[in-house]
Amino acid sequence: MKAIGFKRSLPISNKDSFIEFEKNKPLASGYDLLVKISAIAVNPVDFKIRQNAAKEAELEEAKIIGWDAVGKVEAVGEKVSKFKVGDEVYYAGDLTRDGCNVEFQLVDERIVGRKPKTLSNSEAAAIPLTALTAWESLFDRIKVDTEKDKGKTVLILAGAGGVGSIAIQIAKKVAGLTVIATASRSESGKWCKEMGADYVVNHYDLKTELETIGHGQVDYILDFVDINGYWETAVEIIKPQGHIVSITGNSNPLDLSLLKPKSVSFSFEFMYTRSMFTTEDIEEQHRILNRVADLLDDGTFRTTLTTTLKGLSVDNLKKAHEMQESGKTIGKTVIEY
Repeated sequence: MKAIGFKRSLPISNKDSFIEFEKNKPLASGYDLLVKISAIAVNPVDFKIRQNAAKEAELEEAKIIGWDAVGKVEAVGEKVSKFKVGDEVYYAGDLTRDGCNVEFQLVDERIVGRKPKTLSNSEAAAIPLTALTAWESLFDRIKVDTEKDKGKTVLILAGAGGVGSIAIQIAKKVAGLTVIATASRSESGKWCKEMGADYVVNHYDLKTELETIGHGQVDYILDFVDINGYWETAVEIIKPQGHIVSITGNSNPLDLSLLKPKSVSFSFEFMYTRSMFTTEDIEEQHRILNRVADLLDDGTFRTTLTTTLKGLSVDNLKKAHEMQESGKTIGKTVIEY
C-alpha cells in the first residue's frame, strides 16, 4: 500500500520533507479495525511532530503521521464488537501508532465513532481530533454542568482555528455557555460568529476588549494557541474559582502560584491520553464521537472544513503543512483520497 512519511525533520520546503514509499498492508487483531481511508485532515500536531521527531539523526524507518481520518472498515480483530466490515467510521487515532497518511490503517475500535451520515468524507474528516479535544476540555477537565453552569462565560483563545471552531459550537449548543472567541482578522472574526460565538474580541488587547463587551472577567478559559504568551492576562481575567484549560505548553513552566488567591483550577488537555495509556475509560472517545455524529446529523453542529485538497500525495501533504505552519488557517484542511 502507498504510505507517506519522513526520515528527517526538514523544513517543509525541502524536497525530502515528505517521502512516498510502499508498505505492507497491516493485519487486524484484538480490538483493531483495518480501515481503508477515504479522507484525512491535517492539524498543528502533524507539523510539530514532523519538525521535531528526527532532528538529531535520520530515522531507520520512515515515520508516518496524521491523526484525523474517515474510511470504511475492511477487516476486524477477534475482540471487535462495535463495528463490522463495510461500516463507515471516523476517528483521531493514537499518537503511539502509525498515523493516517496511508491507504490502510489499524485503529482501536474503542476510539472510533460512526461516520456522520449527512456529511461527505471530507466534511467528516475535519471533525474527530478537534471535537474530542474541545469536548474533553469542557466536560472532562472543567466538568461543565449543563444545568448548573448554563450561561457562564467561556473565553476561547484562537476561536477560528480547528479546535476553536468546534469548541465554539460545543460550548454554545451543548454546554449552554456564553461564548467569547478571540480573533484578530475580520475574516476570522466573521467565521467565529458563524460558528455561534456571542462575542468576538481581538487578542492583542484582551483585557480592554473584554471590559468593552461587559465581561471583564470570565468563568472559564480554553487556550488553543499559546498559554505561556497569555498567562499573566489569563490570571487577571479569570474569575475567582474559575478554570483554565490549555492544550499548549512548552519548556517554560507556568507560575501556578498566581492562581492561588482566586482558587482557580488549571488543567492540561491532551486528546491522546486515553489511547496512549489505554485508560479504563478509553471507550469514552467512541461515545463522544458517536454523540458528535448525532449532533452533526441533526444539524446542531456544522462541519469546520474550509479547504479540500484532492489525492494522497507528497505535494498535497506539503501544501497542507505549509498552511498549518502559517498560523493563519481558518477551520480545517482536508485531503480527500
